[in-house]
Amino acid sequence: MKRSFYLRSALEVAPDLIGMKLCTKVGKKITSGMIVEVEAYCGDIDPAAHTFNGPTKRNQVMFEMGGKCYVYFTYGMHYCVNVVTGPQKVGDAVLIRALEPVEGVEIINRRRGKVRGLNLTNGPAKLTQALGIDLRHLGEDLIESKKIWLEP
Repeated sequence: MKRSFYLRSALEVAPDLIGMKLCTKVGKKITSGMIVEVEAYCGDIDPAAHTFNGPTKRNQVMFEMGGKCYVYFTYGMHYCVNVVTGPQKVGDAVLIRALEPVEGVEIINRRRGKVRGLNLTNGPAKLTQALGIDLRHLGEDLIESKKIWLEP
């Protein structure tokens, strides 16, 4: 993916992420899933956006140039992953809400335990667990990273 893809607003990038593959490499294990649900957050107009009230230590990655990975820890036990969009200092991102497993399904199954079928990756925290996404991925550049990336 080229940087220009990510330099658009979250509202423009979000629908274009549908059907793309989110891929991770944890150790030597590669897993991926086709994105089937997303949610756009525009920091300057959306009170639900983590950036609505401006930069903080937690959300500073969201104010970087589009193409970065924003991962946050929530409810004291789950991670969620977002694609940062727009130019630097904007604070837009797209939350990846659900995906369909594509590669490394046996690893995904192991990471998710006894869960199978539609419940395997049908939520933001479920898919991060399935793909092994955590705070190690925070700030990774989705164009250059060998840990996490997107494919058309």
